Amino acid sequence: MSTSPYPPATWRLLISPPSDGATNMATDEAILRAVSAGQVPPTLRLYAWAPPCLSLGRGQSGAEVDRAACTRDGVHVVRRPTGGRAILHTDELTYSVIAPPDEPRLSGDILTSYQRLSRALLAALQHLSVDAESRITNRESRNTNPVCFEVPSHYELTTADGLKLVGSAQMRTQDAVLQHGTLPLVGDIARICRYLTDAPALDRVRTRAATLESALGRPIAWEETAEAMVAGFSQALNLNLAYGELRPEERAWVVELVEEKYAAEAWTWRV
Repeated sequence: MSTSPYPPATWRLLISPPSDGATNMATDEAILRAVSAGQVPPTLRLYAWAPPCLSLGRGQSGAEVDRAACTRDGVHVVRRPTGGRAILHTDELTYSVIAPPDEPRLSGDILTSYQRLSRALLAALQHLSVDAESRITNRESRNTNPVCFEVPSHYELTTADGLKLVGSAQMRTQDAVLQHGTLPLVGDIARICRYLTDAPALDRVRTRAATLESALGRPIAWEETAEAMVAGFSQALNLNLAYGELRPEERAWVVELVEEKYAAEAWTWRV
């Protein structure tokens, strides 16, 4: 007998191929539109980025980006529809959850829904034998640094010794909620500092954040991490995750949103 506080539900599961930053953000928003219109069920999407991409929070200043360094290294720049600080998307697994606001797993205020989804993320990490925890942070420690992984927000996941593992952000419309977040897998967590004009010291970032590889003490593949994500969400939220694909309407919206928004200078550099 299930001890979950949620009734059984079936969500759509999307495993997307690696895409550029504009396509990834357009895809999340296209799903948001489809969920808002009642055309698709709540959706968990897992994806990666190619080429590497620096994403800015919705209200973050573009002046914080070293555009010459990004161009030199072939790093794309995109502005997210959600808030938060800059993230360098490379060698990572990104998740997005899109559902109606009355879905019991996302209902209530932002902090409550963060807490519920953090349980699924924590369950996924436990499937990988990561010693992690979700914690309430000090409200005084609001992150004003350009780097997202400098400071964990409420109910974001850290290692047992407090290093940030997952960075998430959320947006809400009248008819849907979108939360997406990133789990760095391998590499130098401080690489992002190369692409910011006023970045913190490399060692400072390294002492505040971790990759999954450093937390586990072994290399970790994207596919293994994705399997753990599916298991964690299924277990913690009492879900049947049914593999699916984007509908034709969603694909059309992706093209539209790339051209008119996420690949447009007017959106990317508007702040």
